[in-house]
Amino acid sequence: MAGNSQRRGAVSRGKKGPSSGTGGKNRRSLEGKGPTPKATERTGHPAAARAAKAAHRAATTNPRPGGRPPARRTAKKSGETEWIAGRNSLVEALRAGLPITGVYVASRIDSDDRVKEILAAAGDRGIPLLEASRADLDRLTDGAVHQGVAASVPPYDYAHPHDLLDRAADTGRPPLVVALDGVTDPRNLGAVVRSVAAFGGHGVVVPERRAAGMTASAWKTSAGAAARVPVARATNLTRALQEYKEAGLFVVGLDADGDVALPQLQLAGGPLVVVVGAEGAGLSRLVRETCDQVVSIPMAGAVESLNAGVAAGIALYEVSRHR
Repeated sequence: MAGNSQRRGAVSRGKKGPSSGTGGKNRRSLEGKGPTPKATERTGHPAAARAAKAAHRAATTNPRPGGRPPARRTAKKSGETEWIAGRNSLVEALRAGLPITGVYVASRIDSDDRVKEILAAAGDRGIPLLEASRADLDRLTDGAVHQGVAASVPPYDYAHPHDLLDRAADTGRPPLVVALDGVTDPRNLGAVVRSVAAFGGHGVVVPERRAAGMTASAWKTSAGAAARVPVARATNLTRALQEYKEAGLFVVGLDADGDVALPQLQLAGGPLVVVVGAEGAGLSRLVRETCDQVVSIPMAGAVESLNAGVAAGIALYEVSRHR
C-alpha cells in the first residue's frame, strides 16, 4: 500500500521530492518523552536557577533541625582588628592616644587641615602610613564613610578579674572595681573607664556575652584612660562577683529602687565592687541577689534613670569622697 512505512523500501513523496523510509528502524525516535517538565525543573532555565538560589538561602538560614534560625552574630569575634574611619574620628583617636597600628590614606586624597594633622601625628608616633585605594578602604571599613582615611586598632588584651585585685594590692589601697551588668554601648564603657581612672579605681569588669567590649569607640571615649585602667572579661558576671566576695570585697549595686541613698553608703571605705546596670533595665535578678547592698542615686525632677557612664561617675566620686 502506497505510503505504508511498514513496507520495506517505501517511498514518501513530499513537496521536496522522494525520500527513503526508515523501514521501522528508528521508531523509538518517534515515541513521545512524556509530559513537559516544569520550568523550575529544567536545567539551564532561569526559573530553575532562581529556585536553586531560594533553596540555598533557606538551607543557610535554617540549618538546624526544626527550622529554627541560627543565633545572630551581634558582635565581632574576639581577636578581630577594629577600624576607625573618617577624618574627624581619626583625629580624635590620635589625640586620645589610641594604640593605632597603621594609618591608611587614599591615593590622591584632597588634603585639608585634618589630613595634615593625621599625617603629622602618625609620623610623630612612628605609626606606619600606608597608601590604599578607595575600594580597599571600603572593604577594610565595611563600607563606612571613611573620607579617604582609616586606621587599624589591634584587638584589646583583656585582663582576668583576679588581676584587678593584684593591681590593687600593688597600690596599697583598698580595691575599688566597677562591674557592668548588661551595658551594651561601648561609649558608656569608655566613659566608665575614664571615671575609674579619675577617681582611683583599679579596673572594670564586663561580661563576656551580651555586653560592650573595648572597641575603637570605647577607646576613644575613654580619652586615653584605657591605656592606664585594665578591663577584665568575666565568663559569668555573677560567679565573678561571688569570687570577689570570697576575697573580702563588698558588692554594692546601683539601682533606682535601692535600699539606701548613695550618700548614706557605709561600705565606701572598704574593699568595694560597684555594679552598674544598663539604663532602664537596671540590674539583672541574679546580680542584684549577689549584692551586699543596693543603693540609689537621689535625683530631683522627672528624670527616671541615668546612663551607665554618668551613674558610675557619680558613685565613684561619692566613694572617693568617703575615702
